[in-house]
Amino acid sequence: MPILSAFYLSLIFFILENCLKNLKIPILISSFIDNGLFITQHKFISVLNVNLYCSYNVISSLLIRFELVIKHGKTEVFHFSRSHGVFSPLPLDLTALKGSVLLSKTIWQYLSFYFNQKLIFRHYINFYMKKAISTIKYMKMLGDSSRGLVPIQKRHLYICYMLPITLYSFQL
Repeated sequence: MPILSAFYLSLIFFILENCLKNLKIPILISSFIDNGLFITQHKFISVLNVNLYCSYNVISSLLIRFELVIKHGKTEVFHFSRSHGVFSPLPLDLTALKGSVLLSKTIWQYLSFYFNQKLIFRHYINFYMKKAISTIKYMKMLGDSSRGLVPIQKRHLYICYMLPITLYSFQL
């Protein structure tokens, strides 16, 4: 099914890129099966929001013509910032396009990676550290059952499951 969706969506993205280029909207588009990502950069949040609003409008109308649906409730917006102070970007209002008002998220999960607005990976590291610790605790319980695992089986579990998590190659 991913191959068929790639063939179908490639035409849509080709048309979308040409429309955005003709409108002079600087947006980079990335797609993974049924997830799309619009990337734009500018010094001012207001310009970013205008670019995202126009892009959302173009993709919405294009998908309607191809009889596809956007799940507006799953739409998210995330802004990265280099500012050293408090960063609170303006919301992106998509209500005129049958969307909702999007507030910028502080933690963004994309393809099982966690990002914050400053690209500090504390949340990502904390998430996988807690996952590794809880997995080790549960592995102890496997050995405490009436027919627990023998040490060689625990070692295989550790090598197959724990090492990739602790060495951050879990998703890579």
